[in-house]
Amino acid sequence: MRSVSAREANQAFSRILGEAEAGEEIVITRRGKPVATLRPYQRPEMTPERRAAIQRALERLEKGLPLGMTRPFTRDEMHER
Repeated sequence: MRSVSAREANQAFSRILGEAEAGEEIVITRRGKPVATLRPYQRPEMTPERRAAIQRALERLEKGLPLGMTRPFTRDEMHER
């Protein structure tokens, strides 16, 4: 794993992004201190727990939430503060 300054990362972003895409992890520093890591993307593992959580979220979206209103609200009402 190598490190680069934020300035270098900014100036050579395309090259550094290509290095990460090729499998290298790069630590980005500011004033010598690590602030971020650029690494290859890894798709999250689809565990049974994750699959169940996604299913619960979809069911909740389909069902909707009770808002105590007897009529649909308008767009203006939705954006009132």
